[in-house]
Amino acid sequence: MSPRPKKQRCCEGRFSGQIFKPNGIPLRNLQQISLFRDELEALRLCDVEGLFQEQAGERMGVSRGTVQRLLVSARRKTAEALVSGAALVLAGEDDGPPLLP
Repeated sequence: MSPRPKKQRCCEGRFSGQIFKPNGIPLRNLQQISLFRDELEALRLCDVEGLFQEQAGERMGVSRGTVQRLLVSARRKTAEALVSGAALVLAGEDDGPPLLP
């Protein structure tokens, strides 16, 4: 049995390809962590705009549970990048793993 197809998620902004990394260290020497567009959108709606997960889910066209999973993943990835000094790569939904320059 194949998994259910992924539901289309409404995300504002186009941030694909942006990279946040520690200053002074070449990207090729850093671990790269991909933060997907839907994870960034959940962070923006809940943590920047201050919406409840239910409201964020309505704006994104997904359930509250999906928003919760996106937030957990996005916060973990962001914290890992900050603590370990890794590069945080903002990737689009269908982008593959980040490429080294």
